[in-house]
Amino acid sequence: MTAAAVSADAPAKLNLFLHVTGRRPDGYHLLDSLVAFTETGDRIIAEPADSLRLSVTGPFAGALRGEADNLVLRAARLLGEEADRRPDVALTLEKNLPVAAGIGGGSADAAATLRALIRLWGLEMPADRLAELGLRLGADVPACLLGRPSRLKGMGEQLDPLLALPALPVLLVNPGVPLSTPDVFRARTGDFGAAAPVILPEDPAALLDVLRAQRNDLTEAARTLVPQIGRVLDRLQALPGCLLARLSGSGPTCFALMRDVESAKAGADILRAAEPGWWVCATRLRPA
Repeated sequence: MTAAAVSADAPAKLNLFLHVTGRRPDGYHLLDSLVAFTETGDRIIAEPADSLRLSVTGPFAGALRGEADNLVLRAARLLGEEADRRPDVALTLEKNLPVAAGIGGGSADAAATLRALIRLWGLEMPADRLAELGLRLGADVPACLLGRPSRLKGMGEQLDPLLALPALPVLLVNPGVPLSTPDVFRARTGDFGAAAPVILPEDPAALLDVLRAQRNDLTEAARTLVPQIGRVLDRLQALPGCLLARLSGSGPTCFALMRDVESAKAGADILRAAEPGWWVCATRLRPA
């Protein structure tokens, strides 16, 4: 990375619960979710260049190398239009998260690109205008721009930041099968669910009790499309120290909130030995 380059983290996003509460006339679903971010994720590096270009590195680079366009490039072009300047930058995406995994990887990458380019170009942009730009890229991008624990409603544009969340250890597990979010929503059946309680307690034990009483309304649809999700959830729930296991977003990545760092590391070792084809990551929730 050159002296003129800037970098931005793109942390994995988790839906600690996800309620589908309705659908708008235009077909977009209405959500009620508690989103949180982890200490693991992708990374964007941006530096001046004579044209817009993107290189992808990292363990999951191969899943993106064949794409002629993606959210990172779209974010750079969109911000260039907003700033009335050519997006002549060389972007590097360090892809550490699985693709089409339900943990906001593409949206987090787009948000990190916007943050990096704002710094690189010395722009000043109000937070509400930046959120509007993010929503044009995708429903999850505003939450990823905020990058902190939040209650999310509507399509994702209504965000109420929380003061903090406990920095609980967490295990992320992906069975190695990509899953399209639109496909999961199309596969969903049944009535819409109710929203969660309006007030979420700050006490860790009380918060866990509330989270256990919630759900992910996309779980059954996702399991229909990727049956391995059921095996992942069963494995996580059986781990010593597991406090809560749930599908994140539209999947197929699942997470387990763990009692302590030791149980998270031990659980990761158990799963890697038992299921060598799975992606397993022991990390921690970002408190704010």
